Amino acid sequence: MTASKRVAKELENLQKELPQYLRDLCSDDANVLVWHTLLLPERPPYNLRAFDLRIDFPKDYPLRPPTVTFTTKIYHPNVDLDGQVCLPIISKENWKPYTKTYQVLEALNMLVNRPELEEPVRPELAELLTRNPELFNQRAEAFTLECGVQRPS
Repeated sequence: MTASKRVAKELENLQKELPQYLRDLCSDDANVLVWHTLLLPERPPYNLRAFDLRIDFPKDYPLRPPTVTFTTKIYHPNVDLDGQVCLPIISKENWKPYTKTYQVLEALNMLVNRPELEEPVRPELAELLTRNPELFNQRAEAFTLECGVQRPS
């Protein structure tokens, strides 16, 4: 099965039963290997807004993992300033060709709601969250309200 066929099938299956934490899942009109969706985290401070995501599948998917990028800025220890996510399930070391995109999105949702502080891409935020969770949450909330996308009702 080619990457495009598998990705199209995964997209179709996800759209039929879209998880509660996602909205508006679609692919680029001209390229099924590029998806866009809106992530709706459940826990504070990120649950105040939503976040646009872009998922890019390589031409040799599923042999190589997709990349997930926040196109909405987020104040999070596991997301760099360019929106790249440090997500173990899609790392080169951990990727398995039988992994489905819904599993990647589930792992991402869990990571956003519960930051992983062992291997952050923004160590200063992980340190602040560890040393002063109240201040981290205040800053994350203000950033989320300023930069996040309005949540659909």
